[in-house]
Amino acid sequence: MADVKKMATREGYGKGLVELGKLHDNVVVLDADLAGSTKTGMFAKAYPDRHFNCGIAEGNMMSVAAGLAAAGMVPFASSFAMFASGRAYEQIRNSVGYPALNVKIGASHGGMSVGEDGASHQCCEDFALMRSIPGMTVICPADGVEAEAATKAAYAHEGPVYLRMGRLAVPVFHEEGFEFVIGKGEIMRDGSDIAIIANGLMVYEAMKACETLEEQGIHPMLINMATVKPLDEELVLEAAKKCGKIITCEEHSVIGGLGEAVCSFLSETCPTPVRRIGVNDQFGQSGPAAQVLAHYGLCAENIVSVTKEFLGK
Repeated sequence: MADVKKMATREGYGKGLVELGKLHDNVVVLDADLAGSTKTGMFAKAYPDRHFNCGIAEGNMMSVAAGLAAAGMVPFASSFAMFASGRAYEQIRNSVGYPALNVKIGASHGGMSVGEDGASHQCCEDFALMRSIPGMTVICPADGVEAEAATKAAYAHEGPVYLRMGRLAVPVFHEEGFEFVIGKGEIMRDGSDIAIIANGLMVYEAMKACETLEEQGIHPMLINMATVKPLDEELVLEAAKKCGKIITCEEHSVIGGLGEAVCSFLSETCPTPVRRIGVNDQFGQSGPAAQVLAHYGLCAENIVSVTKEFLGK
């Protein structure tokens, strides 16, 4: 593929927050002493009176966010995915999810692409944790432009939202001004031989895989499913009926994530053979992001290999 501009989805999150701050006085941003890493520092610079550093106390930050939401503000509580979803799970469940408060959780550094930070920071369980909370919307954008649009959509949505971003700069393939609609998948490529459903950085890997497959005479349908919950069930069903086989791709455990959501839906509506590409019930390890991703099969080459094996070619 030709060289394209790269931007981390966490940067799109920061840009989205600044734009929201211009338009809405009720937007406040909290972080857990990671403003530089989560890119909430962009908002802090523009609106210092509406940015609060809660320190390395993620559970307390979620409780503060709940209080602000109860008072009519729209808080974006931000930290690494491992700490936002893991360390603060109880507070999110009981103080945000249970009363259905309008809190938005900005979780950066999700998945294996944290690289050298290793297993302790490579969060591949957050989709599963957040999907299990009633009423929680879960989003994982594929590039910086989609992340900015998803941040704005999260503000417009009434209720708790979990936004999962990455550390790694990834290619931007959405046009500026892209409008994100929660719960709607995006057909990136039409085809009928097999359907590939991906999110996050795996969308671009799937795009590269599709180019290779096309050269070999295989015509896949590619869907960007940025909203993990609620799933675009209508589009999943369309893909299943049209293609007959589905592959899911995510920078997350195959347990509890996008693949499981697709399988659970199809098993009750339209039983369809599915292969899940993700982290196979393993912890990560330290290393350069690209090497770690390739080691766990989160790359275009593995998508091509799985697709050809699945189709018997």
